[in-house]
Amino acid sequence: MRNSTDATRTAQQYDPLGAMGSRPLAIVLGACGVLWALLVSVFDRDVTGSPTLSALTVLLVAASGTVVLVASSPFRAPFPRWAFVLHVALLAAATVTSVAAQWGPDRSALNDFMSLLTATGIVMTAPYRPWTDLTVGGIVLAVVTGASWGIGAAAFPHHVPIGVAGFLAAAPTLVLTAASAVFAWTFAGLAERVQIRAGSYSVERAERDGIAASVQQDRSTILARDVAPFFAELRTREVITDADRARARAIADGIRRSMVADADRTWFEHAVTADGGGAAVVVDPDGLIATLDADQRTVVRTFLRAALRASTVDPAGFRATIGRTPDTTDRVDVAIDLAVADSDVGIHRTFDPYFAVLRVTFPDLDVAVRPSALALRFSYDQH
Repeated sequence: MRNSTDATRTAQQYDPLGAMGSRPLAIVLGACGVLWALLVSVFDRDVTGSPTLSALTVLLVAASGTVVLVASSPFRAPFPRWAFVLHVALLAAATVTSVAAQWGPDRSALNDFMSLLTATGIVMTAPYRPWTDLTVGGIVLAVVTGASWGIGAAAFPHHVPIGVAGFLAAAPTLVLTAASAVFAWTFAGLAERVQIRAGSYSVERAERDGIAASVQQDRSTILARDVAPFFAELRTREVITDADRARARAIADGIRRSMVADADRTWFEHAVTADGGGAAVVVDPDGLIATLDADQRTVVRTFLRAALRASTVDPAGFRATIGRTPDTTDRVDVAIDLAVADSDVGIHRTFDPYFAVLRVTFPDLDVAVRPSALALRFSYDQH
């Protein structure tokens, strides 16, 4: 059963990389909308109207596209509600100014481009907002568009009833709003069901299995390197000396220390070690990294694997510090530093998709990219 939190999640939050891939479509739609508004305002109007209001209409359309361009950036994710509200408000204002700019007996049905631009404006934000927001925003734009056309049709009758004129104006927005809302609702439902199925073999279980395999490998290494050769030597001797007893004690102490270290090691430390970070430094005295939930752990684990296995990253230069946020007891700060033998551009090229996913999972993520260095800072509530 879907809870209230999942009902408000977006396609961007379920699939950050997919939303990142669809962003060019939003950019193209926004740019084409501005170009179309400009061309129609200049070359395809029956009424001269007000050039000032026409220019304002184009500027408002451009501003709404800019809002989506900026807010849809994977490095500002998730797409905030205030940006969606501002986007809708700008389109609504552009609709009103477009009608006012061409006030008169316009035989092209007055607002002949804004009804479609308000519709595509909802489509642009479909991957970034939940279906409820899309529905409300689309209805608001449809009402504004229909009312604007209806007022124009009432003031300048043109063989079309006022109600029909208003409905025709609002129809494109209503249709594409319905399509966008269905997409967002269906995507969220499918993604949630996939997560539920994946829960049968949870990340925590997978990590436990991985840790168990790592521990077993460490035990096998100790047995093959120390214990087996020692026993082989004892078989060839007739008398066990004090030196043999001392060596046996040293081997036993080493096994005991390894067992204690494994018991105290967190999944994060095992993950770092398993991916080649044997010389990495992890400072987490209280084991706070264990309080990550399954989704957060999946994202962090994926980034660790990609980072430590990248050809440009030196695993020995990896350092992670985990501690409680000052003045709080239920929030954890995480700082990860890596040595990367690459330029700023190269680091971005390699890790930008992972930054996009991390940004959605940890909204306060701060990424500092410098030549030969990468630093990440984020925090989360303990679970």
